[in-house]
Amino acid sequence: MNNNEGKVLEVDIKQEMKKCYIDYAMSVIVGRALPDVRDGLKPVHRRILYSMYELGLSPEKSYRKCARIVGDVLGKYHPHGDSSVYDALVRMAQDFSIRYTLVDGHGNFGSVDGDSAAAMRYTEAKMSKIAVEMLRDINKETVDFIDNFDGSEKEPVVIPSRFPNLLVNGSSGIAVGMATNIPPHNLVEVIDGINMLIDNSEVSILELMTKIKGPDFPTAGIILGTKGIREAYETGRGKVLVRAKADIEEEKNRHRIIVTELPYQVNKAKLIENMAELVKDKKIEGISDIRDESDRDGMRVVIEIKRDSNPNVVLNQLYKHTKMQDTFGIIMLSLVDNEPQVLNLKQMLVYYLDYQKQVIRRRTQFELDKALARAHILEGLRIALDHIDQVINLIRASKNTEEARNGLMSKFGLTEKQAQAILDMRLQRLTGLEREKIEEEYNELVKTIAHLREILENDDLVLSIIRDELNEIKNKYGDERRTVIQKNTNEINIEDLIEEEDVVITLTHSGYIKRISADAYSSQRRGGKGIQAATTKEDDFIKRVFITSTHSDLLFFTNTGRVYTLKTYELPDAGRTAKGTNVINLIPLNPNESIIEVIAMKEKVNEGYLIIATKGGIIKKTPISEYLSIRKNGLNAITLREGDQLLKVKITRGDAEIFIVTQNGYSIRFSEKDIRPMGRTASGVKAISLRDGDIAVSMDIIVEDEEILVVSENGFGKRTPVSEYTLQNRGGKGMLTYKVTEKTGNLAAARVVKATDELMLINSSNTAIRICVSDVSVTSRNAMGVTLMKTDKDEKILAIAKINTEDEKIDNNNSDTNDNDKEVLEDVQNIDDNIIEFEENAEDELLQDIDEDTNIEE
Repeated sequence: MNNNEGKVLEVDIKQEMKKCYIDYAMSVIVGRALPDVRDGLKPVHRRILYSMYELGLSPEKSYRKCARIVGDVLGKYHPHGDSSVYDALVRMAQDFSIRYTLVDGHGNFGSVDGDSAAAMRYTEAKMSKIAVEMLRDINKETVDFIDNFDGSEKEPVVIPSRFPNLLVNGSSGIAVGMATNIPPHNLVEVIDGINMLIDNSEVSILELMTKIKGPDFPTAGIILGTKGIREAYETGRGKVLVRAKADIEEEKNRHRIIVTELPYQVNKAKLIENMAELVKDKKIEGISDIRDESDRDGMRVVIEIKRDSNPNVVLNQLYKHTKMQDTFGIIMLSLVDNEPQVLNLKQMLVYYLDYQKQVIRRRTQFELDKALARAHILEGLRIALDHIDQVINLIRASKNTEEARNGLMSKFGLTEKQAQAILDMRLQRLTGLEREKIEEEYNELVKTIAHLREILENDDLVLSIIRDELNEIKNKYGDERRTVIQKNTNEINIEDLIEEEDVVITLTHSGYIKRISADAYSSQRRGGKGIQAATTKEDDFIKRVFITSTHSDLLFFTNTGRVYTLKTYELPDAGRTAKGTNVINLIPLNPNESIIEVIAMKEKVNEGYLIIATKGGIIKKTPISEYLSIRKNGLNAITLREGDQLLKVKITRGDAEIFIVTQNGYSIRFSEKDIRPMGRTASGVKAISLRDGDIAVSMDIIVEDEEILVVSENGFGKRTPVSEYTLQNRGGKGMLTYKVTEKTGNLAAARVVKATDELMLINSSNTAIRICVSDVSVTSRNAMGVTLMKTDKDEKILAIAKINTEDEKIDNNNSDTNDNDKEVLEDVQNIDDNIIEFEENAEDELLQDIDEDTNIEE
């Protein structure tokens, strides 16, 4: 100790062990066990492919001994055991282990029965055709290189991977304290998913699942249910149930089960051995013989069934007790910037797409630098050819090469590289044909340089290149899905247990909601007193009533411009006079947020638009596809301006005519084409210029040969032909549609109706009345109309609903058609016909003055 004074360090063994173990763990995680999110490869696989690339083992070349490849990998890049390298190489060549093989093996590379590959000295290999796409452009500075373990060689940190290999071929590995198990997928589906992401960076995981259906195993098989797939894609973890493909055949009054596909990574020989043991132990009865008739044409396991046994019962027993049905646990763990992360489906695609952007930009920069260097040389040659006699005389008069080079640089303003290129130029370049070639090459380079610079400056062009190159790979190597996804009978869909019937939905001002059978309300004569629609607490009133199906999706739009969704059957079923359940118990509303509008959709459509209007006279048109996937905590449906509130939502095909009515009796009719499509969170444009103290109370869609029905607060109403309202430009002040007086009160609502429709009116005393539209007189725009509902002194009409009984019958009897346009029209029309909404006449305390000069961006 005395001789080593100052050289002995005291350490805490606990901290030292912790530090050393963490260093070891990270070394295993980063350097061996987990794939990189960019190329989907572990270091050993990456090094094998790069070594084969360096050896020139391309698909068109001859095979090379695997021992040579393994030796190259060990000596240059991977200082571990040769068995680990060879095992990895073998797996990349097994078509039952990897969906798209990266190694083309020649010889015995094992079998699905668990047979191991022959020794590496006997087998040969080269890169497969699709593996070339993994390494394409690696020589164009697209990736970074680092020193190998001893600093004698350079190896790539990651390879370009021109297709999303992590999802396409999957990966599995066990690190320290963590594991990854990513299933393989179909190349065509994954590339289609990336194309969807390129088109819309806000695409949801559910939308991506319309393209990427689920795992696609190399051994095919059947996946039962989508619950596990969706869970894995949304959270990065999930379980899928995979079943063997088995058919029951009958021959000479005896049955046999033919197994042709197995779950992924199931050993066929061990499976048959397990079956035999179960039969021997009498855990499975009814099997007389098991034969393996598999050959080079495919798998075929024959299970003979005894005469008195039910083959379906035997098959179910095999699924239960053997690996003919197996669970694949998905853990989508990979390295992101050398840190292990569990990723969902979209994150994996986003990281890959970002990486490909880098690859394209780096490749483009490399090609640009190369083109600029060549153009620089050609510019010098052009100068020399233009002054060829002077150049020759100067070179002749020079004593040596250096003097000639300096003379060219000083006399003609050339760079050293240009001068050297002139000195190296052959005399044959002086011919007229060669001169033309130089000029032609230079002009082409100028165009190439301009194009390459445009790529570097334009992100959309980079994405377009990625799309084109991915589609090229898809068309070249894509194939049909092997694994079938079937509905799991054990996964009960609650909707299948709910009887589909028409129901009436009521929503009160305080947010109480319920559903009740539509048969509870019967038609009455005009001028009646109505029946009680619901029992509400004091100072509450019903503001929405509509009819829909128990299987419909309900979209709830709030005063703050957000939208939520529920299934109709999720609403509480109550009696006609029951109060219902507060909607806040069903939807996670924010403080001071209330439901303003409800839309019922019998089925989801990808065509058409949602038209959203506000009380401040603003309107917005957004593709309905942006509202198909709504999270539990809702989405922003529109960005409202200060002091404004949401008024109305309608579904259209893009060519409708909009009709808006204000509280003071003014209206405007204009074409939907005057509204440009906008994003989901846009604030909209001006629909009508409101007069002082006025607000919009209704928005509807014009239908020719129908009438406009308006109802005032005091129960007066009339209908006027649509033809009396001329088409105007959006943003005008409109025309008079109803002469508001003290007797009539302000307008409460307006609807586009026809004689066969029925109306339901609700007043502030919570009384409802249902009348026929044909009972309402047809008058001019300025008329007061007739009494539709008697109101007491303190009562006011709050809302009306249109019930189109004829369209409901047509909707139920719709026949299929091959005309796509008609299908889209019917889809939108059927949805619109089943939307029965109320126009709310806002209470005075909720009214806010909106300046008609508000700046609205056009």
